[in-house]
Amino acid sequence: MHRNYFGTDGVRGRVGEAPITPELVMHLGYAAGKVLTGGAQQGTAVDNPAVLIGKDTRISGYMLESALQAGLSAAGVDIYLSGPLPTPAVAYLTRALRLQAGIVISASHNPFEDNGIKFFSSTGDKLPDALEQQIEQRLEDAIVTAPSAALGKARRLNDAPGRYIEFCKSTFPTDLDLRGLKLVVDCAHGASYHVAPHVFHELGADVVAIGNQPDGVNINRDCGATHPQALAETVREAQADLGIALDGDGDRVIMADRAGTVYDGDQLLYVIARHRQRTGTLRGGVIGTLMTNFGLERALEDCGISFARARVGDRYVLEKLHEVGWQLGGENSGHIICLDKHTTGDGIVSALQVLHALRASAKPLAQLTADLALYPQVLVNVRVERGQDPRQEPHVQASVREAEARLQGRGRVLLRPSGTEPVIRVMVEGESVDLVKELAEEIASTIRRLARAA
Repeated sequence: MHRNYFGTDGVRGRVGEAPITPELVMHLGYAAGKVLTGGAQQGTAVDNPAVLIGKDTRISGYMLESALQAGLSAAGVDIYLSGPLPTPAVAYLTRALRLQAGIVISASHNPFEDNGIKFFSSTGDKLPDALEQQIEQRLEDAIVTAPSAALGKARRLNDAPGRYIEFCKSTFPTDLDLRGLKLVVDCAHGASYHVAPHVFHELGADVVAIGNQPDGVNINRDCGATHPQALAETVREAQADLGIALDGDGDRVIMADRAGTVYDGDQLLYVIARHRQRTGTLRGGVIGTLMTNFGLERALEDCGISFARARVGDRYVLEKLHEVGWQLGGENSGHIICLDKHTTGDGIVSALQVLHALRASAKPLAQLTADLALYPQVLVNVRVERGQDPRQEPHVQASVREAEARLQGRGRVLLRPSGTEPVIRVMVEGESVDLVKELAEEIASTIRRLARAA
């Protein structure tokens, strides 16, 4: 199914360039309003339709929020505005408030110059491809403004952060608390800055908050889940027990222990899965992606937990979970989905599931992950022109074949275009870290030469 605007996580791009322009986003709001409230989900049209708009802390959020609001109002849709709020909070509140859709203005882990629009259905799920295709088709239609009396109205949802804080706390066992733990919480100067520290503090932890001073342009800059070194250093300096790093929109989590060791999504997923297996609460197996470390697959199978892979992207992990009837899945980037707790990936909720395992077992992260031996895995991002995909170029294919031959069947090579930014991701995995670094850079160099020539 060809899509001009929607990627793996909504519509995303550089602010001021199509599709992230005020004009197109206004039209997107109108098209989404018509599709999401006109019977596409329920089979019948909706009376007095309403949607929730949340955003992260990027300065462009003000402009795009106004554009979306104008388009939705023209379609006759009422709007609730939450202000800065994590992506999973919008999913939760859309469902809790019985709204027809939730919309998030965010480019997640990308730099502030980028932004995006992603949608949730009335049930708090990410939209399926078919529904996104319907919205794209409506973008070809002219905006026909509703009669004045039928225009959508906007109102501010002032208690949104507090509602979400209580929801997050409800996913942690009532017979446990975090008293005696000192936690560093890195909010990536993003949407969780006024939420995440409160969740962990109200559960009893001593919280040191960093990355909680957003200024519109510092989101994800040398902090958060994409730059966990800042977290690890602060954990050591503060002599904290653990560190929790979120990304700009709050749906990823990476952790660090008091020794400064960083734990990625694969390791945290293993901790949650093993805890649920021991307590008899693991339903089915675990879903990973093509990027999931082979070491996690082997470790889960060694302890009798089934494992399957989905396409890269948390939406595809979610689809696979629904398909097979399991509840737990995730990516090494820190997207972790616990369907018994939430309808989508949630960094705070996932961190609480790890903390549950730690508190219940009275063991540190290092001990809970001791049986998991990750293969060295190197990921190199090669910037290309938008729409350019050099994977079928003969020189690139030859470079991949040579790398696979040198791995001798004890590793993997994966090339894929990012669904959220104009890069080709080159991943090489194997037993030797020096070899996988060398092979990844050789393939990346080949792609760079082709990109420059193009």
